[in-house]
Order: sequence, then structure tokens, then C-alpha cells
Amino acid sequence: MGKRIAVVEDEPLLQQNYSMALKKAGYEVVVYETKNEAEHAFANRLPDLVLLDIGLGNEQEAGFEICRSLRQQSTQLPIIFLTALDSDLDIISGLRLGADDYLTKDISLPHLLARISALFRRLESLQEAPNANAIHQVGSLEIDNERLSVKWSGTLVDLTVSEFWIVNALVSRPGHVKNREQLMQAVKAVVDDSTITSHIKRIRQKFQRIDKSFDSIETVYGMGYRWNQA
Repeated sequence: MGKRIAVVEDEPLLQQNYSMALKKAGYEVVVYETKNEAEHAFANRLPDLVLLDIGLGNEQEAGFEICRSLRQQSTQLPIIFLTALDSDLDIISGLRLGADDYLTKDISLPHLLARISALFRRLESLQEAPNANAIHQVGSLEIDNERLSVKWSGTLVDLTVSEFWIVNALVSRPGHVKNREQLMQAVKAVVDDSTITSHIKRIRQKFQRIDKSFDSIETVYGMGYRWNQA
């Protein structure tokens, strides 16, 4: 039996589209239409990954509430917001609640499946012994391209998959400016300029929780961002 994915979505056509694509990819799929249905099911059994819309029926922030509840149950469960809401505030709110990724519904199904696969690969890799050949060291930064994980001065930085790919792109050529379009391509999802800005802000905050003096990501105004080796 494949991994079990829960789809929390109230639009029947989208439920069908996601279910068909996921089942074709070999996953077991369960669908919940309301917050109450989802929370009741999750209290009895957690899936291996959750695809979560924000607005469910008349409850405009139901997805946020479900995410908060899930994170109290498990810190490891992969959670992806898949929603039509693309404002900077919504994205930041979702990531702050502990979601691993935030995607908009215009993402293609192949891209969605790739993001899901990447999350599962990351989770499985974190449970395995590290491969020394996959580790890239740049100053105080250690980036593991197999585990999709990042350490700063030996401490794991809790990045989402999107944030990992942004850091990976910047670190690939320290000192060279990456414009927003290049970072969008690195994220492998449909995002806009404000979303990249939000991700960069979040990435900096996460590094600064470990090292208050962190300043390796430089904003080059009018051009983009670059990683300065530390």
C-alpha cells in the first residue's frame, strides 16, 4: 500500500482531480470536505501527508486551524497548503503555522506531485545516515542536497522545501546575484515577486534564531539577492 495522503478540499471537481492524480501516482487518498470531518479523522489516525485548503465552506480560515491542530499532534507530518489565496499575509500565516510548503491552485498536477515526492524524500532522508558526497560546505553553512536540509554552524535550520531551494540556488554561486525570476525557477512553483520577498525574510529570520549576527543573504536593490560567504 502506498503512502496515505489526506486531501482537505471542499470543491468536488478539485477533489476528483487531486484524487485521480495522486492515486495514479501510487498513493492512497482520503478526502475531507469540512474542518470537522478532517479533525475527527486526524484525531484517530494521521496520514503520511496533508494537502490543505484554507477556506472550507463558510469557514474562511479553517485550513489555518487544522494546520495548527496538526502541528500540535506531530512536528514531522508534511503539510502543504494548496489554495487559491496568494496574498503575502496568507502565505506568511501558513508558513508561520508550520506548513512545509504553500502552493497556489494554478500549479500543474505534475509539479504538485514533484513537490509531494520531494517532501517524502526529505523526510525519509532525514531518517537515514548522511551521504558525505551530497554535502556542500560554504563557510558556516552546510547544505545536504540529498536530505534537502541545511545546517548553520552545525545547527539544523528548519526550512520548508521552498526555502531550501532558494538557499540552495543562492549558495550555488556565492557572491553572484540571483534575480527573482531565477529564484522562482529554483522554487519550482508558481510564485510572484512578493512571495520571493516573503521567503527571503522568513529564511533570514530562521538563520537569525540560530545566529543573531547572520547577514549572509544580501539584498542587491533593483537586482535580486546574493549569498555572501561567511
